[in-house]
Amino acid sequence: MTTHNKANISEQTLRIAIAQINLLVGDIEGNAKRILEWIKRARDENQADIIVFPELALTGYPPEDLLLRPGLYERVSSELTKLMHGTKGITAVVGYPEKTDEGIYNAVAVLENGSCVAVARKKHLPNYSVFDEKRYFIPSNKSCVFTVKNKKLGICICEDIWYSAPVKNTVDAGAGLILNLNASPFHAQKTQEREDVIRQRVDEVHVPIVYANLVGGQDELVFDGQSFVIDADKNLSHRFVAFEETLEIIDFDRETLKPLSPSILPILSDEASIYQALVTGVRDYVAKNGFPGVVIGLSGGIDSALTLSIAVDALGADKVEAVMMPSCYTLDMSVEDAKEQAELLGVNFKIIPIEKPFNAFLELLEDEFAGKDVDATEENIQARCRGLILMAISNKKGKMVLTTGNKSEMAVGYATLYGDMAGGYNALKDVKKTLVFRLAEYRNSVSANIPQRVIERPPSAELAPDQKDTDSLPEYEILDDILECFVERDMGLEDIVAAGFERETVRRVLRLIDVNEYKRRQAAPGVRITRRAFGRDRRYPITSGYGRHRK
Repeated sequence: MTTHNKANISEQTLRIAIAQINLLVGDIEGNAKRILEWIKRARDENQADIIVFPELALTGYPPEDLLLRPGLYERVSSELTKLMHGTKGITAVVGYPEKTDEGIYNAVAVLENGSCVAVARKKHLPNYSVFDEKRYFIPSNKSCVFTVKNKKLGICICEDIWYSAPVKNTVDAGAGLILNLNASPFHAQKTQEREDVIRQRVDEVHVPIVYANLVGGQDELVFDGQSFVIDADKNLSHRFVAFEETLEIIDFDRETLKPLSPSILPILSDEASIYQALVTGVRDYVAKNGFPGVVIGLSGGIDSALTLSIAVDALGADKVEAVMMPSCYTLDMSVEDAKEQAELLGVNFKIIPIEKPFNAFLELLEDEFAGKDVDATEENIQARCRGLILMAISNKKGKMVLTTGNKSEMAVGYATLYGDMAGGYNALKDVKKTLVFRLAEYRNSVSANIPQRVIERPPSAELAPDQKDTDSLPEYEILDDILECFVERDMGLEDIVAAGFERETVRRVLRLIDVNEYKRRQAAPGVRITRRAFGRDRRYPITSGYGRHRK
């Protein structure tokens, strides 16, 4: 948080505070209380003229079908009135859903000295990827301009800034500075993309834009904050911290509206930003849903090792329990590496062998299996023994199970329903296997967290003798490139083959992706870090004949 002394404040300065805040969807009263606290801090500690909150701050974002609850709007109105009474001596710009006779707007209230002096309404409603705002809201066609210290300011809400007209119309209405309220979810390399778009808008209208973004995790979405300012000359003057709550103060010259005292934090590397997004997603999902901690099946492999590292960074070692569940196929090195990492991170660690329950199931099913060869069924029973143990611990202790499967596995169904897929949340759900390795190396570059042997050894499920992942799958470098083409870029078979991949490998991978939609539909939610994650992003039918005739 940046603080300033009152003595440094001039009547020639317009002081704007950005409240980059982490909110809880649906907790209208709790969110309002926090908003009031931040208003007080901005006014009393920093003497700000204006404080800007994220999009739909009062309800949190995205509120989804809570917006269909009739009682929500009475609560919103009541809390908005309380916020008005807290704005003596400051202007607060707060996002909320506005119910009118025409319909519901994604709106922003400009609150000042106990009253609402203006209301802005969103014009462009995103209805793609993870967004479905047209399900709830109606668009506006009016611009919003208000005055503070005799300077006219305008408001654009999130998606509006990606289009020329809303910004141009607001400037034509007299605005000399644009406040852009956002709930913009993270994906890799999003920061530069946002700044490029805002710079393009500034180039069109020649006024500065203040970009205020939400921070925190909400189910599979993570909001990275990283609010910023672009001045009227298209220069980045301020970029603030990523993945952290902060109250930041920007002074503008009141005459020219030029931002003063530039402060630009660097953009995080891909690995650093993705890792922090995973930590944020896990931390907020666990905390906001009231779990006292998590339990993880620690196999000695890289996926569970990275998940353990993320969980400890998110929650602290005292809230993380790791359970190693070896079978007769588990190598000694796996047990050794799991134990080493658990000791390194200081988590509660137990070894619970699954040999007895596994053999008990085989004995129980002996007649059913008579005359049939050993196959994946026996492998899945092992995975389900482990899932049963983890869920039993979860039920007894109230801790949530973190599953450990990565995007590559989830794509092709290399996971067991009610086995290693059993759990409440998956940090790696949108992380391809090759990226898992990169993130493990990144985390170890910060401090030793994962035994190096775990990173270097060939991946194996250890459900059969001498098993390797490549016995069932292409090399992960090839698999992940095909997934990038098909899942994230919507390329077809012929285009992927033309890009240099072997036809039969592509055909097989695409078929596996198609036929395993039923598994993904039953998987735990997980952090979204790409443009196309399984779940809200990619909505495919389970029952489909579309890919059956690929040749």
